[in-house]
Amino acid sequence: MPRTMWKGAIGFGLVSVPVVLASATEEHDVRLHQVHDADGGRVRNQRTCEVCGEVVPYEHVAKGVERGKKRTVLTDADMEELPLPSKRLIDVLAFVDADEIDPLQLDRAYVLSPETSAANKPYILLRETLKQTERVAVTKIALRSKESLALLRVHGDLITLHTMFWPDEVRDPAGLAPPSSVSVRPQEIKMAAGLMERMSKDFDLEALGDEYQAALRELIQSKIEDKPMPKRETAAAPSNVVDLMAALQASIDRADAGDASGPASAPRKAAAKKTAKSAPKKKAAKKTTSKRRTG
Repeated sequence: MPRTMWKGAIGFGLVSVPVVLASATEEHDVRLHQVHDADGGRVRNQRTCEVCGEVVPYEHVAKGVERGKKRTVLTDADMEELPLPSKRLIDVLAFVDADEIDPLQLDRAYVLSPETSAANKPYILLRETLKQTERVAVTKIALRSKESLALLRVHGDLITLHTMFWPDEVRDPAGLAPPSSVSVRPQEIKMAAGLMERMSKDFDLEALGDEYQAALRELIQSKIEDKPMPKRETAAAPSNVVDLMAALQASIDRADAGDASGPASAPRKAAAKKTAKSAPKKKAAKKTTSKRRTG
């Protein structure tokens, strides 16, 4: 059960939906500590003041900002006086089509659930309205004393919240795209589309795993047991493309042959067992003569 990290209400118009918020994701990475390589002792980070040189207890750590040569200290009391209307309210600003939201703006994902049984009906009302209108809600929320733009959308039976970057936080990518003078031919696009189709057939996203973390756990276990680390093969990076059409054709041939080697391989869903006899082959249709087109 995810830990509740925020309580408040969704507000749209005069409708209020009391909700609780929990993280929708969790990391599975092995946590590594900084240690002294000579004896394995933990290396601790201490908060040291650069003016007096003393170690500062956490309760005496404040926030600060520098403007030129002047340094300003902001205490917790100063921060509490700042207006933060979204501290306990997810105030819906507008309902928009999902394709109006740039995916680059999406940040962290959370799940919202009704706080009380009395909140069930307005919660379902909002959920079903979002679902049937195929829209998402743009809103704002304050988490950890920071106000963020946010997005509400339906995921299964729940309403999820995605914190977002503000529009001016998304960097301008000007100058990064390839020059417009470079073009590809229709037959190249057709072959690339065919390769995409072959690579995506029966793809199973649920079967994917973090191979690096699995290898890291094996390394740790081998160190604990004082055993040699098992060897793992690393996929070779594709060579430089010289002939694009030849590279596409070779990739298609490999996909058709069911070759699971190389970066193009991906987990596939298990094929359904055949329960009926294969149907008899149809007789070949009579050939009809036609004139060949020349040109």
